[in-house]
Amino acid sequence: MNRIILILTFLVSPFTAQIGWGESKPNIIFILADDLGYGDVGYQGQKHILTPEIDRMASEGMVFTDHYAGATVCMPSRGTLMTGYHTGHGTIRGNPTWTVSGKAVDLTPEDQTVAKEMKRAGYATGIVGKWGLSESNLDGMPTRQGFDYFFGYRTHVDAHHHYWPSLWRNESVIHIDGNDYMNTEGKYVHDLVTKEALSYIEKHQNEPFFLYVAYALPHYELTVPQDSKDPYENLGWPIEPRKKAHYRDDEDGNVAYAGMVSRMDRDVGRILDHLATLGLEENTLVIFTSDNGPVYERKDRFFNSNGPLRGGKRDLYEGGIRVPFVARWPGKIEAGSKTGHPSAFWDFLPTACEVAGVEATDKSINGISYLPTLLGQGDQKEHEVLYWEFNEGEGPIQAVRVGNFKGVKYMDKPMELYDLSNDLSEEENVAASKSKDAARVEAILKSTRTDSAEFPLTRRKNHGKL
Repeated sequence: MNRIILILTFLVSPFTAQIGWGESKPNIIFILADDLGYGDVGYQGQKHILTPEIDRMASEGMVFTDHYAGATVCMPSRGTLMTGYHTGHGTIRGNPTWTVSGKAVDLTPEDQTVAKEMKRAGYATGIVGKWGLSESNLDGMPTRQGFDYFFGYRTHVDAHHHYWPSLWRNESVIHIDGNDYMNTEGKYVHDLVTKEALSYIEKHQNEPFFLYVAYALPHYELTVPQDSKDPYENLGWPIEPRKKAHYRDDEDGNVAYAGMVSRMDRDVGRILDHLATLGLEENTLVIFTSDNGPVYERKDRFFNSNGPLRGGKRDLYEGGIRVPFVARWPGKIEAGSKTGHPSAFWDFLPTACEVAGVEATDKSINGISYLPTLLGQGDQKEHEVLYWEFNEGEGPIQAVRVGNFKGVKYMDKPMELYDLSNDLSEEENVAASKSKDAARVEAILKSTRTDSAEFPLTRRKNHGKL
């Protein structure tokens, strides 16, 4: 580290002093699961899959019951996380093959990302795992979007395979000897990602750091090493047979899925334990969540992956966008606490900025810092509107939450209205009985979105296999 960077690292901004961190800025670790459902973790009522480490985070930290992903599929959700804009205002509003042109819309050099903000605040910045925001060119690469270090999958399709033979380290491709994704043999990429996460923490333990751990579990394909399947075999579970196609699934989907979730849970615990060993846990905010709802068992309800919620991945009902969220920060966040504060992925950028003691560069972002809620303060600003859109299949579909009302609008169909305060499962469409509220919510839905040339509100075809 050169002298200039060292000085920046230990400067105490007025924001930092006001919050009361002293001279040591807190570290931030954001752990993101892929396609993990609201009900897939023990603290949310999961009965079959063991998640003791995530449950420990919940008992030692704060659970957000009303936290939302940025979208109901991977790429736009991650775009909102990085930029602080929801999909009605951001550049990335859909997966890469669902644009008008057929060319992916990536992050651009002009985008102000959370990693750029953290670098400006004097942080080391790293991402390990799945990126998926530079599909068409290298401008969107993490190393050009504020991250000092990147290890993992660049594109979504690569991340479909957990024994993929090549990964990226910064802007170079590295080959994983012995990896045969067609036969699911070699080194399990998830394990390599965890190893890199632990190494990154150790290397940067003496300076403030932001680490984004973007796991590819439990996204299809459903495959995991045998030691993670052992606890779930011979339990009398129904067999969920799988065949190898694009996804090189193991034979029993139920056992594989449970093993994938538990392996990820184990490694969340390893990260927490590593912080404790290095004496960093009281100066590190750790967040765990998922990028959208579950795709697994859309018909078979054995795991009940979305809990009480309707729908899953590729829906804008709650099951597609409401996700598990827990934050742990010993000594700062009250252990075993819970909040119903409605929040979303686009809130992370301003939250991280406030933790780091800087103001967000872009004042027009949609995000609102939830740090006051984390710290148990009473001055939390609330969202007037939360907005999502989905541009695939039978879409475009739009959704908006205004207070406890949730509007869902399918193209060429009347808007549906649900009162989440007494109908979390969205079973009763009250648009007719609450027509004034429906009209108000629909007007907000229409006015919230800005136009997008690549993501207009028109039907279009899929230009690829994603």
